[in-house]
Amino acid sequence: MTNDLKGEMLEIAKRAKRVCPTLAKLSTETKNSVLKEVAKKLREKKEELKEINSQDVAQALSLGHTKAFIDRLTLTDRIIEGMAKGLEEVALLPDPVGEIVKMWKRPNGLLVGRMRIPLGVILLIYESRPNVTIDAAGLCFKSGNAVILRGGKESFRSNLALAEVFRSVLRDFGLPEDAVQVVPTPERQAMEYLLELEDYIDLVIPRGGESLIRFVVEKSRIPVIKHYKGVCHVYVDDEADLEKAIKICVNAKCQRPGVCNAMETLLVHEKIAQEFLPRLAKEYEAYGVELRGCPKTLSILPNAKPATEEDWYAEYLDLILAVRVVSSLDEAIEHISKYGSNHTEAIVTENYTKAMKFVQEVDASLVLVNASTRFNDGGELGLGAEIGISTTKLHAYGPMGLEELTTTKFIAFGNGQIRT
Repeated sequence: MTNDLKGEMLEIAKRAKRVCPTLAKLSTETKNSVLKEVAKKLREKKEELKEINSQDVAQALSLGHTKAFIDRLTLTDRIIEGMAKGLEEVALLPDPVGEIVKMWKRPNGLLVGRMRIPLGVILLIYESRPNVTIDAAGLCFKSGNAVILRGGKESFRSNLALAEVFRSVLRDFGLPEDAVQVVPTPERQAMEYLLELEDYIDLVIPRGGESLIRFVVEKSRIPVIKHYKGVCHVYVDDEADLEKAIKICVNAKCQRPGVCNAMETLLVHEKIAQEFLPRLAKEYEAYGVELRGCPKTLSILPNAKPATEEDWYAEYLDLILAVRVVSSLDEAIEHISKYGSNHTEAIVTENYTKAMKFVQEVDASLVLVNASTRFNDGGELGLGAEIGISTTKLHAYGPMGLEELTTTKFIAFGNGQIRT
């Protein structure tokens, strides 16, 4: 069985590699037509997809998964429409493949440039969010890449059904359906075999919890794009508009607490903490948020629990929030530098100089001024969709859209030049 599984994974990788030349030369018009048709089919098959997904959800509930986990797993009308609209937005975006990024002329008259090309075969490993199946397939297809999708066992039925929608459209257009493949088994060993195939797979992108990503990094012979966790902060400055700050902080923590761009630690300037924190705590109480605070926070909010050192590093992915009162912008930046994860950081302030200091000095894939951390998302930032968020800086930093799924090759035009 093990040898059969290993051979099956090798064959999947080989099929993906074989279709790459075809994908790389598809016209923009063809790619956009496919994406629009997949969006149409998703809407047509909405009820069927929800029914299949309900089987995954029922199984997850029986296993006692958290409310946040079930939220990520569930396909609703809104999620399916979001997937369809995401594909339509990707279709409207410029095609990166073949773009000449820049050109320059050498003293000998040689014209040198860089051209965008696909990366090749991408292996995406993800957990319980089936919408990733369509987002990733759409982005990889538009950027000329083949994709192998290995979702979590909890969303196995949903992933197969969604991928089949995409594959059926590829067949209808006379295109290779192996441009989009789902690993047909939830066995963990299958993932390990795939991670050994550096001759066929060009890049691995894991999306999920820290333990999954560290496992992939440890096992992979292939380059890995990663972010381990999202310990995201909002700093409310003493010159903040407090009404604005309350809206931002509630949204950043409560809209979807189980995602990587949700706020996990709130930093509040001591000059406004006495006024701001009780008002915010009242809002959080309606959502059932558990607050864990520093000593200064506890003196203002006696019902909060004492925060430990581990709380400042924590990615709760739940309705739990660590709160610290700081004496200055510099102290807030120092805290983020020590405990942050290079994911998403935000400041709320009406002072332009402070805002720009925060933007320049805080190292994160997205730094926001007067906006919720929840905006660190490919769709929200105008990428149409994203295949993941990188906090590694190589080869991308932040949400990965079409351009981030390409690389550049050098091209040169001469007129008989030879090297002397």
